[in-house]
Amino acid sequence: MNTSLWSYQELAAALAMASSDGPDIAGIGIDSRRIQHGDLFVALPGDPGPRFRPSTRSDRDGHDFVAHAVENGAAAVLVHRPGDYGVPTLLVEDTLDALWDLGRAGRRRLSGPVVAVTGSSGKTTVKSFAAAGIGAFSTHGSLNNHIGVPLSLARTPRDAKGGVYEIGTNHPGEIEPLAHLAKPQVAVVLNVHPAHIEHFGTLDAIRREKTSIARGLEEGGVLIRPVDVHARYRGRTITFGMEPSADIRLTDLADGIAELRTPAGSIRCAVPGGGVHRALSVCAVAAVLTALDRPLAHLERLAGQDLPQGRGNRIEAGGVTIIDESYNANPQSMAVTLDAFAGEPVGAARNREGKHPRRRIAVLGDMLELGAEAGRYHSQLAIRCAGVDGVFCAGQWMRDLYDALPPPQRWGFAARADAAFVRHCAAALKPGDEVLVKASNGIFWANRFVAALVRELDES
Repeated sequence: MNTSLWSYQELAAALAMASSDGPDIAGIGIDSRRIQHGDLFVALPGDPGPRFRPSTRSDRDGHDFVAHAVENGAAAVLVHRPGDYGVPTLLVEDTLDALWDLGRAGRRRLSGPVVAVTGSSGKTTVKSFAAAGIGAFSTHGSLNNHIGVPLSLARTPRDAKGGVYEIGTNHPGEIEPLAHLAKPQVAVVLNVHPAHIEHFGTLDAIRREKTSIARGLEEGGVLIRPVDVHARYRGRTITFGMEPSADIRLTDLADGIAELRTPAGSIRCAVPGGGVHRALSVCAVAAVLTALDRPLAHLERLAGQDLPQGRGNRIEAGGVTIIDESYNANPQSMAVTLDAFAGEPVGAARNREGKHPRRRIAVLGDMLELGAEAGRYHSQLAIRCAGVDGVFCAGQWMRDLYDALPPPQRWGFAARADAAFVRHCAAALKPGDEVLVKASNGIFWANRFVAALVRELDES
């Protein structure tokens, strides 16, 4: 029995190439630095051309890193530049098109249920929750664009009992082709918020983009959506939310335990990470189980789930608890995260040494791609910060929030989240403090801000 990810002959067939001898493939990678022994390295162009609208384009090309991938153990390479690469070579006209071909082949051999998740925030968390709930495969991280979705499908093990994939967008027209590629039996629209509204113009345009995921559903597929997010889909729909009309309704949340009312009756379950926003994510997972006729008791599998990095995981450093929400942010996700943070039972409790009252501190960075209303979106967060002791702000637009805060909450502002800002934040923190870090991806996550703050606190 073949236990590899792909045989070389399967790869050739997926790419409509003549069969030839070559090694079995253990994995597929596009970053030469992360290639492991036995992987296939796919040399992608940095600029995909006019067919896709990535947030960034690059003049770097994966073909320039083939030698490095081979040094790191690549067993074969997929390229569109002829050459002698020293390992078995799959030569195609376009490597990005070829990656989509591998994604289609990966989808064809997957016999278990396929779930696709989209939304303005929380996609990666729900992907991991749903995969645990139905016992399916999912990739780590946010592989949700024109590269990530076909790569995720191509990386799905041949013996997977199902797959859960996330689909994202920052420009109109991106979701539908990816949904057709994934061909899910269940599609989840988790939420619709003004993320990337600079590129869409209106919230309704974002809603239309998100709900276009339903066009990729297999015949008889099920659309899951919040009760207040409407979609043009004539097939079976399951709604979730806090409203009485929701099919899966969040009726109570206390001490990290949610109570859900469902067509099969009420059930109580743990909410990893806590907060109403994550409880609604659990509702969405309950809807997935309902759509697939799986027992709601499988929600018990979520109790031991870790949150993906940068989505609310807790880190202890120098006696300080950091809640790392640095992966991304939009106005709605920022608001609900601040609400959940302010509602945690910290109060005037003392730390282990009894020396300092615990404090809630928010370190907030710019929310990007909000267009002409960016300043207003940022300043309006001031009311959400009422329950925290102090706020540090970083970035051009966060100046609007900083100026809107009462003076006692203004603990520091910087135009950039640089090393000096890290030191300034760390110097103000005391053992027992709880610190929320949240911003758009390019502000904190891309610059490894939390890792730098942890180092600074551990060394102080």
